[in-house]
Amino acid sequence: MVTLPLQSCRRELLRFSMSCIGDGLMDMSSPALSEGISDSSESLAQETAINEREPNMATILTSFENSFDPYGALSTPLYQTSTFRQPSATEYGLYDYTRSGNPTRDVLQSLLAKLEKADRAFCFTSGMAALSTVTSLVRSGQEIVAGEDIYGGSDRLLSQVAPGKGIVVKRVDTSDLQKVMSAIGPKTKLVWLESPTNPRIQITDIRKISMMAHLQGALVLVDNSVMSPVLSQPLELGADIVMHSATKFISGHSDVMAGILAVKGNSLAKEIAFLQNAEGAGLAPFDCWLCLRGIKTMALRVEKQQSNAQKIAEFLSTHPRVKKVNYAGLPDHPGYSLHYSQAKGAGSVLSFLTGSLPLSKHIAETTKYFAITVSFGSVKSLISLPCFMSHASIPASVREERGLTEDLVRISVGIEDVEDLISDLDHALRSGPA
Repeated sequence: MVTLPLQSCRRELLRFSMSCIGDGLMDMSSPALSEGISDSSESLAQETAINEREPNMATILTSFENSFDPYGALSTPLYQTSTFRQPSATEYGLYDYTRSGNPTRDVLQSLLAKLEKADRAFCFTSGMAALSTVTSLVRSGQEIVAGEDIYGGSDRLLSQVAPGKGIVVKRVDTSDLQKVMSAIGPKTKLVWLESPTNPRIQITDIRKISMMAHLQGALVLVDNSVMSPVLSQPLELGADIVMHSATKFISGHSDVMAGILAVKGNSLAKEIAFLQNAEGAGLAPFDCWLCLRGIKTMALRVEKQQSNAQKIAEFLSTHPRVKKVNYAGLPDHPGYSLHYSQAKGAGSVLSFLTGSLPLSKHIAETTKYFAITVSFGSVKSLISLPCFMSHASIPASVREERGLTEDLVRISVGIEDVEDLISDLDHALRSGPA
């Protein structure tokens, strides 16, 4: 004897009743029958609504399936192979060569496309490999309009590599809409944004700039590495391409180098797919597997890191030895309202000024729980002086023009106990040179 669950019985009864009514076998004039069917219909509608509700981020990150795996592995299998056996000498299977595609990479790409609400996503050997592929969409004589305050590696690509291909690069303060509007013209192919920017944490109006760019037929790229998909989905704001350095929050453990492009539009996705394969920039299976392992806890990590960062920013903003704190989660940040209109949180990367290079150097070298490194988004708290590290390739005169001063300290807040981190920073600040 087979026993059906109560909900299944209700569904079957409703379907049977409706079928009988349709065949003239039941009389709808009966109050009891009418009321019973009405109740069942309402119950089924509620159940369907619950089942169709889009799951939240933390659930999505732990619920993706490996449909290709015949054994039901809970952890995505690692297909550590360079090539695949084909069905015959004249037929291709689903995969032929890992440069062109790999099951482990496809699982990660499908998940990232879902997180960013993209048509397709692509995994690259690094964030810079992903960005370099985007610049390949721009032809000689066309223009890129990019922010002044962006990651140092991106600045190097735009200032030292792109011009050699005949690409004109215009740099503007993207927090100033008038300056952005003046820079975008008929030759603009790509508008390159960060929000918040790295390392000065300026806020860019992604919606309005996307509209400006599209009026001129330009694409919009947003480097979303500082936010992660947990806190922001720029494609929903009008961007065409979203880039992540998956080395940061997506993997989260400082043990993999990877980059992501999430793309809106099938035509653009086909161009990116061709370039990735032609240039050989696809992410290796093991690195994809590491990202899949790390991404399951991304929502949890980002929530804890952001909570810690908010408390640290508030502490620093009242410290007598700190001149200014750059963090979008502080209400006195000039882009506070704009930021929260396009993101779910302020993240865990912030910077601050001390007014003294010797003091800033002392802070970085004295803290116990902040490692002196480039990068951000790790479970471990990190500290750096951008002018001497991540942004050192930018000439000093250019940095000065952009307001990037040598005393700027950038910190990426990890998952440690926040009281330990605050105590550590306080000691470093108070013990530094006058």
